Amino acid sequence: MDQPFNPFSLGGRRVLVTGASSGIGRQIAIHCSRMGAQVLACGRDQARLDAVMDELQGEGNIALRGDLTADEGIAAVVAQAGTLNGVVHCAGISRLAPIKMVNARHLREVGAINFDAPVLLTQRLLAKGSIAGGGSIVFISSIAAHIGVPGVGIYSASKAALIAMMRCLAMEVVKRGIRANCLSPALVESPLLDATEQLVGSLDAERGNYPLGFGKPEDVANAAVFLLSPASRWITGTTIVMDGGLTIS
Repeated sequence: MDQPFNPFSLGGRRVLVTGASSGIGRQIAIHCSRMGAQVLACGRDQARLDAVMDELQGEGNIALRGDLTADEGIAAVVAQAGTLNGVVHCAGISRLAPIKMVNARHLREVGAINFDAPVLLTQRLLAKGSIAGGGSIVFISSIAAHIGVPGVGIYSASKAALIAMMRCLAMEVVKRGIRANCLSPALVESPLLDATEQLVGSLDAERGNYPLGFGKPEDVANAAVFLLSPASRWITGTTIVMDGGLTIS
Protein backbone atom coordinates (compact mmCIF):
# COMPACT_ATOMS: atom_id res chain seq x y z
CA MET A 1 0.00 0.00 0.00
CA ASP A 2 1.37 3.43 -0.93
CA GLN A 3 2.38 5.73 1.92
CA PRO A 4 0.11 8.79 2.27
CA PHE A 5 1.51 11.97 0.74
CA ASN A 6 3.24 14.09 3.38
CA PRO A 7 5.29 17.09 2.19
CA PHE A 8 6.31 17.76 5.81
CA SER A 9 8.09 14.43 6.24
CA LEU A 10 11.75 14.49 7.24
CA GLY A 11 12.26 10.82 6.48
CA GLY A 12 15.78 10.02 5.29
CA ARG A 13 17.13 13.40 6.42
CA ARG A 14 19.85 14.16 8.95
CA VAL A 15 19.24 17.25 11.07
CA LEU A 16 21.61 18.95 13.51
CA VAL A 17 19.89 20.83 16.35
CA THR A 18 21.95 23.03 18.67
CA GLY A 19 20.68 23.97 22.11
CA ALA A 20 18.85 20.65 22.04
CA SER A 21 19.13 19.92 25.75
CA SER A 22 16.28 22.24 26.82
CA GLY A 23 13.41 24.49 25.81
CA ILE A 24 12.72 25.14 22.15
CA GLY A 25 15.77 23.23 20.95
CA ARG A 26 14.73 20.14 22.87
CA GLN A 27 11.24 20.20 21.35
CA ILE A 28 12.58 20.76 17.84
CA ALA A 29 14.87 17.73 18.20
CA ILE A 30 11.92 15.62 19.39
CA HIS A 31 9.62 16.84 16.62
CA CYS A 32 12.25 16.21 13.93
CA SER A 33 12.68 12.63 15.11
CA ARG A 34 8.90 12.12 15.11
CA MET A 35 8.83 13.32 11.51
CA GLY A 36 11.41 10.72 10.51
CA ALA A 37 14.72 12.58 10.72
CA GLN A 38 17.94 11.23 12.15
CA VAL A 39 18.76 13.86 14.77
CA LEU A 40 22.14 15.09 15.92
CA ALA A 41 21.32 16.76 19.23
CA CYS A 42 23.93 19.22 20.45
CA GLY A 43 24.09 20.68 23.96
CA ARG A 44 26.39 21.49 26.85
CA ASP A 45 24.63 19.66 29.70
CA GLN A 46 25.27 15.93 29.37
CA ALA A 47 22.53 14.82 31.78
CA ARG A 48 19.85 16.89 30.03
CA LEU A 49 21.16 15.81 26.65
CA ASP A 50 20.88 12.15 27.67
CA ALA A 51 17.28 12.76 28.75
CA VAL A 52 16.46 14.25 25.34
CA MET A 53 18.06 11.30 23.57
CA ASP A 54 15.73 8.97 25.45
CA GLU A 55 12.77 10.80 23.91
CA LEU A 56 13.93 10.69 20.30
CA GLN A 57 12.31 8.20 17.97
CA GLY A 58 13.97 6.11 15.28
CA GLU A 59 17.53 4.89 15.06
CA GLY A 60 20.90 6.51 14.45
CA ASN A 61 20.30 9.62 16.58
CA ILE A 62 23.52 11.10 17.96
CA ALA A 63 24.26 13.20 21.05
CA LEU A 64 26.96 15.84 20.57
CA ARG A 65 28.15 17.48 23.76
CA GLY A 66 30.10 20.66 23.18
CA ASP A 67 30.51 24.35 23.91
CA LEU A 68 29.87 26.21 20.66
CA THR A 69 31.43 29.39 22.02
CA ALA A 70 34.81 27.62 21.92
CA ASP A 71 36.66 26.91 18.68
CA GLU A 72 37.39 23.34 19.76
CA GLY A 73 33.73 22.78 20.53
CA ILE A 74 32.69 23.84 17.03
CA ALA A 75 35.46 21.74 15.50
CA ALA A 76 34.30 18.66 17.41
CA VAL A 77 30.70 19.04 16.25
CA VAL A 78 31.72 19.55 12.62
CA ALA A 79 34.02 16.53 12.77
CA GLN A 80 31.15 14.30 13.89
CA ALA A 81 28.36 15.83 11.83
CA GLY A 82 28.84 14.01 8.54
CA THR A 83 26.48 15.05 5.76
CA LEU A 84 23.49 17.07 6.93
CA ASN A 85 20.20 17.95 5.29
CA GLY A 86 19.21 20.47 7.93
CA VAL A 87 20.63 22.61 10.71
CA VAL A 88 18.60 24.40 13.38
CA HIS A 89 20.46 26.92 15.54
CA CYS A 90 18.59 27.08 18.86
CA ALA A 91 21.32 27.71 21.43
CA GLY A 92 20.91 31.13 23.00
CA ILE A 93 20.78 33.16 26.20
CA SER A 94 19.07 36.29 27.46
CA ARG A 95 20.77 38.74 29.81
CA LEU A 96 18.54 41.64 30.84
CA ALA A 97 20.08 45.08 31.38
CA PRO A 98 19.26 48.62 30.27
CA ILE A 99 21.84 50.05 27.88
CA LYS A 100 23.20 52.43 30.54
CA MET A 101 24.23 49.39 32.61
CA VAL A 102 25.70 47.25 29.83
CA ASN A 103 29.40 46.43 30.00
CA ALA A 104 31.88 44.70 27.72
CA ARG A 105 31.43 41.34 29.42
CA HIS A 106 27.67 41.49 28.82
CA LEU A 107 28.21 42.27 25.15
CA ARG A 108 30.72 39.46 24.66
CA GLU A 109 28.68 36.82 26.48
CA VAL A 110 25.41 37.46 24.66
CA GLY A 111 27.07 37.96 21.28
CA ALA A 112 29.25 34.87 21.60
CA ILE A 113 26.30 32.53 22.14
CA ASN A 114 23.50 34.20 20.19
CA PHE A 115 25.41 35.35 17.11
CA ASP A 116 29.04 34.23 16.90
CA ALA A 117 28.36 30.55 17.60
CA PRO A 118 25.67 29.97 14.95
CA VAL A 119 27.58 31.97 12.34
CA LEU A 120 30.90 30.23 12.93
CA LEU A 121 29.31 26.77 13.09
CA THR A 122 27.50 27.44 9.82
CA GLN A 123 30.73 28.68 8.23
CA ARG A 124 32.60 25.53 9.24
CA LEU A 125 29.85 23.24 8.01
CA LEU A 126 29.66 25.02 4.65
CA ALA A 127 33.45 25.13 4.26
CA LYS A 128 33.60 21.38 4.80
CA GLY A 129 30.69 20.74 2.44
CA SER A 130 28.70 19.13 5.25
CA ILE A 131 25.33 20.64 4.26
CA ALA A 132 23.93 18.75 1.30
CA GLY A 133 22.43 20.45 -1.72
CA GLY A 134 18.76 21.09 -1.10
CA GLY A 135 19.41 21.43 2.62
CA SER A 136 17.85 23.94 5.00
CA ILE A 137 19.41 26.17 7.67
CA VAL A 138 17.11 27.61 10.33
CA PHE A 139 18.10 30.27 12.85
CA ILE A 140 16.00 30.95 15.93
CA SER A 141 15.78 34.72 16.25
CA SER A 142 13.23 36.53 18.43
CA ILE A 143 10.36 38.99 18.34
CA ALA A 144 12.82 41.22 20.22
CA ALA A 145 14.57 41.77 16.89
CA HIS A 146 11.42 43.47 15.57
CA ILE A 147 10.09 45.55 18.47
CA GLY A 148 11.55 47.73 21.21
CA VAL A 149 11.52 46.35 24.75
CA PRO A 150 13.29 48.06 27.67
CA GLY A 151 16.20 46.12 29.11
CA VAL A 152 16.82 43.70 26.27
CA GLY A 153 18.80 45.90 23.88
CA ILE A 154 21.85 43.65 23.56
CA TYR A 155 19.78 40.49 23.25
CA SER A 156 17.60 42.21 20.64
CA ALA A 157 20.67 43.34 18.72
CA SER A 158 22.13 39.83 18.65
CA LYS A 159 18.88 38.40 17.30
CA ALA A 160 18.46 41.18 14.73
CA ALA A 161 22.03 40.54 13.57
CA LEU A 162 21.09 36.91 12.90
CA ILE A 163 18.28 38.03 10.59
CA ALA A 164 20.52 40.41 8.64
CA MET A 165 23.25 37.79 8.30
CA MET A 166 20.73 35.12 7.27
CA ARG A 167 19.50 37.20 4.33
CA CYS A 168 23.02 37.46 2.95
CA LEU A 169 23.71 33.79 3.62
CA ALA A 170 20.56 32.83 1.73
CA MET A 171 21.91 34.60 -1.36
CA GLU A 172 25.30 32.91 -1.02
CA VAL A 173 24.03 29.33 -0.78
CA VAL A 174 21.02 29.48 -3.09
CA LYS A 175 23.06 28.27 -6.06
CA ARG A 176 23.40 24.92 -4.26
CA GLY A 177 19.70 24.80 -3.50
CA ILE A 178 20.39 25.35 0.19
CA ARG A 179 17.84 27.54 1.95
CA ALA A 180 18.31 29.80 5.00
CA ASN A 181 15.50 31.26 7.10
CA CYS A 182 14.72 32.57 10.58
CA LEU A 183 11.96 32.04 13.10
CA SER A 184 11.16 34.95 15.42
CA PRO A 185 9.06 33.69 18.32
CA ALA A 186 7.70 35.94 21.04
CA LEU A 187 7.34 34.69 24.63
CA VAL A 188 7.30 30.91 24.76
CA GLU A 189 6.69 28.81 27.87
CA SER A 190 10.23 27.54 28.38
CA PRO A 191 13.03 27.58 30.98
CA LEU A 192 14.13 30.93 29.53
CA LEU A 193 10.68 32.41 30.24
CA ASP A 194 10.71 30.95 33.75
CA ALA A 195 14.06 32.63 34.41
CA THR A 196 12.70 35.93 33.10
CA GLU A 197 9.65 35.72 35.35
CA GLN A 198 11.82 35.08 38.39
CA LEU A 199 13.83 38.18 37.53
CA VAL A 200 11.05 40.64 36.69
CA GLY A 201 8.10 39.20 38.63
CA SER A 202 4.68 38.11 37.36
CA LEU A 203 4.10 38.16 33.61
CA ASP A 204 0.31 38.07 33.89
CA ALA A 205 -0.03 41.61 32.55
CA GLU A 206 2.19 40.78 29.58
CA ARG A 207 0.19 37.63 28.91
CA GLY A 208 -2.84 39.85 28.36
CA ASN A 209 -1.11 41.42 25.33
CA TYR A 210 -1.16 38.08 23.49
CA PRO A 211 -4.55 37.37 21.87
CA LEU A 212 -3.54 33.72 21.40
CA GLY A 213 -1.62 33.50 24.67
CA PHE A 214 2.06 32.72 25.11
CA GLY A 215 3.51 30.16 22.73
CA LYS A 216 4.67 26.67 23.52
CA PRO A 217 7.90 25.00 22.36
CA GLU A 218 5.76 22.75 20.18
CA ASP A 219 4.52 25.76 18.21
CA VAL A 220 8.06 26.76 17.27
CA ALA A 221 9.02 23.13 16.61
CA ASN A 222 6.16 22.75 14.12
CA ALA A 223 7.38 25.82 12.21
CA ALA A 224 10.96 24.51 12.25
CA VAL A 225 9.81 21.20 10.78
CA PHE A 226 8.05 23.14 8.02
CA LEU A 227 11.21 25.09 7.15
CA LEU A 228 13.29 21.90 7.17
CA SER A 229 10.84 19.95 5.02
CA PRO A 230 10.17 19.85 1.28
CA ALA A 231 6.92 21.74 2.00
CA SER A 232 8.96 24.97 2.21
CA ARG A 233 11.20 24.35 -0.81
CA TRP A 234 10.28 27.76 -2.31
CA ILE A 235 11.03 29.77 0.83
CA THR A 236 14.44 31.28 1.57
CA GLY A 237 15.84 34.47 3.06
CA THR A 238 12.72 35.14 5.09
CA THR A 239 11.74 35.45 8.74
CA ILE A 240 8.52 34.03 10.15
CA VAL A 241 7.20 36.04 13.10
CA MET A 242 5.42 33.88 15.67
CA ASP A 243 3.87 36.07 18.35
CA GLY A 244 0.33 34.95 19.10
CA GLY A 245 -1.00 38.23 17.69
CA LEU A 246 1.17 40.47 19.90
CA THR A 247 2.24 42.89 17.16
CA ILE A 248 -1.23 43.28 15.65
CA SER A 249 -3.15 43.74 18.89
